Amino acid sequence: MPLSRIVTLIVGLIVILGLALWLIDSLSRLYWQLSYSPLLGNLLLLLLIVLIGALVAAFVYYVLVIQAGEKRSRRQRNRVTSAQIPAAKSDAASTTLQAVRQQVGQIQDEVARQALLSKSREIEVNLARGEIQVVVFGTGSAGKTSLVNAVMGRMVGQVDAPMGTTQVGETYCLRLKGLERKILITDTPGILEAGVAGTEREQMARELATSADLLLFVVDNDLRRSEYEPLRGLAEIGKRSLLILNKTDLYTDEDKEVILARLRQRVRGFIAASDVVAIAANPQSAQLETGETFLPEADIVPLLRRMAAILRAEGEDLVADNILLQSLRLGEEARKLIDSQRRRQADKIVERFQWIGAGVVSVTPLPFVDLLATAAVNAQMVVEIGRVYGCELNMERGRELALSLAKTIASLGIVKGAIELLSTALQTNPATFIVGRAVQGVTAAYLTRIAGKSFIEYFRHDQDWGDGGMTEVVQRQFQMNRRDEFIKAFVQEAIAKVVKPLTDRSEAIEEAGEQGAEGRGRD
Repeated sequence: MPLSRIVTLIVGLIVILGLALWLIDSLSRLYWQLSYSPLLGNLLLLLLIVLIGALVAAFVYYVLVIQAGEKRSRRQRNRVTSAQIPAAKSDAASTTLQAVRQQVGQIQDEVARQALLSKSREIEVNLARGEIQVVVFGTGSAGKTSLVNAVMGRMVGQVDAPMGTTQVGETYCLRLKGLERKILITDTPGILEAGVAGTEREQMARELATSADLLLFVVDNDLRRSEYEPLRGLAEIGKRSLLILNKTDLYTDEDKEVILARLRQRVRGFIAASDVVAIAANPQSAQLETGETFLPEADIVPLLRRMAAILRAEGEDLVADNILLQSLRLGEEARKLIDSQRRRQADKIVERFQWIGAGVVSVTPLPFVDLLATAAVNAQMVVEIGRVYGCELNMERGRELALSLAKTIASLGIVKGAIELLSTALQTNPATFIVGRAVQGVTAAYLTRIAGKSFIEYFRHDQDWGDGGMTEVVQRQFQMNRRDEFIKAFVQEAIAKVVKPLTDRSEAIEEAGEQGAEGRGRD
């Protein structure tokens, strides 16, 4: 029985007995007053004894039975609640996978679409099997394979090997008492290995690590920056991690404690101190004075205890959390592919309208302000970009957005800056014969591009200009599109699409005029 309940019981009995003594004293006086009737006095005494016994029995029953039952009920409710948590997360993962499949249907790239569908099916299989994935991760020759060997209790991989031996993920099955789920332990290739092959193996190891329910990050000394960054990155995406200091047989007890203290300090904030564990998975043999060779046993008990505690207490949640995390990551990957696809489509619309606007302005030159209002921002372009992003706008709304952005461009002085920038670039090109209309046409194309790119950002963010508003988006696009390498390429394209047609047209008009003058002279 818990101490708190014993104390409550004793205090309660003392209070009841005190009240009983007071009641006895009061009733005894009443009894002597009723001494003239022995029968009535005896009945009163019997009633007093029954009342005191009932109070004591009721109190004991409440403390020992009712409160214990309430606590059992609370524990049962807590167990039900904790059992429902993974179920809720699994449902969320299933819902996310359904949403991902809907997104995947919008992807035009067949290879990318099939790859995402394959990943979604793999997540579904893992969700159904419910196995706990434990991944051993770290630098080459830190002792990952030796750790797996020691945990499994038998040789499952080559040890005392050079870096790069484990070239593919090797998985082994383990059963743990008190845990219904199977545990799959995966040994991964080492990270930070040299060469193209080493980089490819590291990429494979990182992919396996991101799919782990529980990650065992193995080091054989203090953390280097090259080790800290991937460990921190995996923790930030939600990986439950243990940091394992291996090969402790190579250090004195004092040195081991110093290294452990440093490791705990470095990972404080994303790995608990109790999750930094020291082991010796494959201790080195020692030569005794007798000449015999002594081979110490592996010291991995601290790791096994910590793993068992985590998997028993958190195993269900680890699986559910990881499935949900993988589903969300897959959804984000699909979203990025769709966003890239939409951006390519929207860029084509902007490119088409920028040269349409340039052609209109070049053929029919307009005053300065009209140039901005009619060519820089085109309502039809806005409507088509919106359609790419699933926003159906009518022409009236398109004109409102176009006019609003045109005013912003004018207020920022971007029109003047664009004319100066492009005039200079065009004049430095020896193959260009520039007339005023050409400058206006190229400027119109440039401003239309800035407007179109700004609207792409607007629709990408669900018709929201962001905290800085339209002004910040337009300024950012202007800065991005005034870089020298872009201006050079843009001017070359403008010469082919705007300047050259104007020059050819002017030459054709002049030639026609000369032919007309010669004809009149002959007449």
